[in-house]
Amino acid sequence: MKLSQVKKHLQSLEQLDFYLPNSQKVESHFHVTEVGMIDKHFIDCGGVVRHEKVVNFQLWSADDVDHRLEPKKLMNIIELSEKVLGIEDLEVEVEYQAETIGKYGLDFNKNHFVLTMKQTDCLAKDNCGIPAQKPKMKLSELQAQISSGCDPNSGCC
Repeated sequence: MKLSQVKKHLQSLEQLDFYLPNSQKVESHFHVTEVGMIDKHFIDCGGVVRHEKVVNFQLWSADDVDHRLEPKKLMNIIELSEKVLGIEDLEVEVEYQAETIGKYGLDFNKNHFVLTMKQTDCLAKDNCGIPAQKPKMKLSELQAQISSGCDPNSGCC
């Protein structure tokens, strides 16, 4: 989700809620301790230089259970960050600590934000000798090919 989409959703919310990928709600007294832009400049395992930027929110739950961050307050923090840091309309990544710090994508569902799972990946599979994935077939398609006769040169057998 891009920052502009986050801001659009904030305008229609009366209260701010985030949910983890396992549907567990982030405690209502969380703080957004950071809004920033992360600029990652790196070389992948195939030797390709890459450059990625994301907007970063850091959520933190404290012992301050009387605290409640309102959507308007988060909007003010975002707007100040855009102005002072020159933050662009980029994808938003969220840091949240359950057992250790995790990085999540961000989505929206009805009236709350949802942290989504992110995965690591090899960006240079062709240079690393990682075979391409074989196309997945439905069992019904395979059975149809078998029942209609299988040509040895078709790759189905």
